[in-house]
Amino acid sequence: MLRKWFVRLAVALGLLGLGFFVFVLWINLEVTKTGKQYSYNSVNAIPHNHCAIVLGTSKYLSPGKENLYYTYRIQSAVQLFKNKKIDYIIVSGDNAHRSYNEPVSMFNDLVEAGIPKEHIILDYAGFRTLDSVVRCFMVFGQHSFTVISQPFHNHRAIFIGRKRGLDVIAFNAGDQGGRPSVKVILREIGARVLLAYDLLTGTQPHFLGEQIKIPD
Repeated sequence: MLRKWFVRLAVALGLLGLGFFVFVLWINLEVTKTGKQYSYNSVNAIPHNHCAIVLGTSKYLSPGKENLYYTYRIQSAVQLFKNKKIDYIIVSGDNAHRSYNEPVSMFNDLVEAGIPKEHIILDYAGFRTLDSVVRCFMVFGQHSFTVISQPFHNHRAIFIGRKRGLDVIAFNAGDQGGRPSVKVILREIGARVLLAYDLLTGTQPHFLGEQIKIPD
């Protein structure tokens, strides 16, 4: 009798695991498929948008070691602005403490690269990709906008925005080259599973606050 229940439990766990694996595979394929439809690699090909969001990340991987994901995002934002594909840049990221402030770091590097500071808006509450994307509409009033990040990240941002009825496109910043690390792959898979949960539950950004008008 005990053996029979053990077999049933093993089968149930096996089916549950298989179901979860199929779900993870499905959500990853859906995010990638949707993201690729609205992502651009060419400055000439991408349509103009009034605003772009640069999604935040750390400038350094460790003391003295630059994060190329960050560097390429800044370069892409500058490229789009100077080619008149965007008019304003929202730098959206985390400002966990005084010594770690993604928006300020991006602001400073963009100004150093020649972007007028009055055309850069700081979003200090971009704690997650969902927060950055949804706040662009709910706080900054932009229904159509461009996201700037690496392809895998852009795909997720596009999926979030499109599922919420926003006209989101993306410009693919340069990647680090080679195959992504296992850590990056696992983190992105986890983020896409969480994305599905957020959509099902209607998760909102951690913080909204007052609306901020971006000049026409």
